[in-house]
Amino acid sequence: METILNMQNPHWDNKLYSDLFSRSALQSLIKKLRLKEIHILLGVRRAGKSTLFQLLINHLMQTEDSKSILYLNLDDPIYHDVWHNAKELYTVVALAEKITGIKPKYLFLDEAQNVKAWERFVKSTYDSKLFKKIFVTGSNSSLLHGNHAKLLSGRYITDYIYPLSFKEILTNTGISTYLELINNKPQTMQLMEDMLFYGAFPRIFAIKNTELKREVLLSYYETIVLKDCIFNNNIRETKLMRDLAIYMLTNSGTLYSYNNVAKIFTSNENTIKEFIHVFVNAFLINEIKNFSYSLKTQTKSKKKAFCIDNGLVQVVSVKFSENKGKLFENLIYAELKKSNFQEIYFFNDPKECDFIVKKDDKLIAIQACFTIDTLNRTREITGLKTVMQKFNIDKGIIITFNQEEVIDKHIIITPFWKIFFNLDFR
Repeated sequence: METILNMQNPHWDNKLYSDLFSRSALQSLIKKLRLKEIHILLGVRRAGKSTLFQLLINHLMQTEDSKSILYLNLDDPIYHDVWHNAKELYTVVALAEKITGIKPKYLFLDEAQNVKAWERFVKSTYDSKLFKKIFVTGSNSSLLHGNHAKLLSGRYITDYIYPLSFKEILTNTGISTYLELINNKPQTMQLMEDMLFYGAFPRIFAIKNTELKREVLLSYYETIVLKDCIFNNNIRETKLMRDLAIYMLTNSGTLYSYNNVAKIFTSNENTIKEFIHVFVNAFLINEIKNFSYSLKTQTKSKKKAFCIDNGLVQVVSVKFSENKGKLFENLIYAELKKSNFQEIYFFNDPKECDFIVKKDDKLIAIQACFTIDTLNRTREITGLKTVMQKFNIDKGIIITFNQEEVIDKHIIITPFWKIFFNLDFR
């Protein structure tokens, strides 16, 4: 255990973590250091939560003794005894203090969902002020469901961490201003193409070989489905869950009801609903609803599901790569989510609008269209106008891969690279 603790805490030797991706969430985390509440980071596996911990540790080392910072990667099998008994964490903390000779002030618990009753340990140490600050990550939103949330009520704050946004990818490539973006347009377009087909997980972005990208993406997908979905939820119908996961990803952006999907798999509606919610809790997919001011109508209507990363969609289906339109729609959903649009809907009754988002209490209608041409132009604009009139929406945007046009004072066509660099949806 001493060896593992030393390996997981190289900062004890005053070594800064290096070769890290810059993340826009860092400054927000730094500002929240002054808050006493437990800080929980949630997000899909491999999105970069551990990297944010390392960036935060680098920051703390500017003013704090590096030996007062304890990081535990609870995904490591060395913590097998801890997984089954959270009280063993006290033993680990005591051992860290013995090694460093300094009582830990900052505790970082990575992948806490592996530890049964982790929340009891965290609550106890928080209430007794054992640490100045406690940080927790998890790859499952159920980390804060039920008894977990009840026990920690009023004691924690939460941030959601996603794979790299388009703007973060540009920043990590050395493009940080609009002028640099324009001057490096070919590179920008290539980065967009890579995001479209391989997503934006930090590790995947760093890999240049396409076959290796697919191999690593497949390992991510398998780990999410096997560990975060099947194992962590004690699922017995493993084949059904595996098949359903592939179905949901390859049908990203397609209307469905639990009943219709149940018929496809010769299963029952409750099982399908439960399994889809498992995928949502593991951040594999997100469900969005048909927009209506009536919650009852929203609940009864068919839904759509999108994946937070195009790479996961691609790796389970070769055919999907042929449909750039569907991939582009999923990519735009992911970027909207990363841009802090927490309320994202679609509209389909009878004209279709891909997304309706809420910003500053105002609704914005959005169409995702890889290329505007004579075949789809009328359909895309009519869909926008219909939903804008129905819900009194002032702004309509058609996001394309690389086309730009002003339709009128209420509707514009804008390229992906421009709107997600400026993040200007006004």
